[in-house]
Amino acid sequence: MDSDLAESVSALQAIFEKRKIPAVFGHNDEATVKRLKGPLKLTPRYQAFLVAADPLDVETVTPSERIHFVPAKGLVAEQPAPEGDGERAAPPGWKKSWVVIAHSALLGDPYFLDTSRPDAEGDCPVMTAMSGTDALRPILCASSFASFVRILATAMEVAADFAAGNFDEEDDAIFREAMSPKVKVIDAAAMRAGHWT
Repeated sequence: MDSDLAESVSALQAIFEKRKIPAVFGHNDEATVKRLKGPLKLTPRYQAFLVAADPLDVETVTPSERIHFVPAKGLVAEQPAPEGDGERAAPPGWKKSWVVIAHSALLGDPYFLDTSRPDAEGDCPVMTAMSGTDALRPILCASSFASFVRILATAMEVAADFAAGNFDEEDDAIFREAMSPKVKVIDAAAMRAGHWT
């Protein structure tokens, strides 16, 4: 992993440990991850993440969201199928360049890489969209996967000041207000998009 991603992952792992919330990260060999690139469009930075810190059982916990990462072995099965049915059916407007990497444990909304917009670091934006609607309206969560991980680590840090598991609407509003200046420092475009605030 490059230093930006390594620092973000390290911060996320540290806050899980500090808050005593179980999280299991694993490792993959590069050949295993490269095999995923056949059916999926994975960016180099995300591939490096799967090699060094595969999220085997990782779910962030904050007053406004619980984000459950998809481990490498579940990535192919997690993708909507253009011609699938039921839960596997791709919603109208779903693009082949989107790769689901996590989902909301509260609402089921997908978090996905937009691989049609690569950057110079071998990364791409992370988006989300409300599930169960007639039209997909993607919203930016982070300008890069590294920023996404950093925002989640920061959210977990801010959430440490709230009573665990007893979140209410007032907690959500206070949490989002506390997150706003922190997200702005990490990723100004994500702040303007408004998903975290």
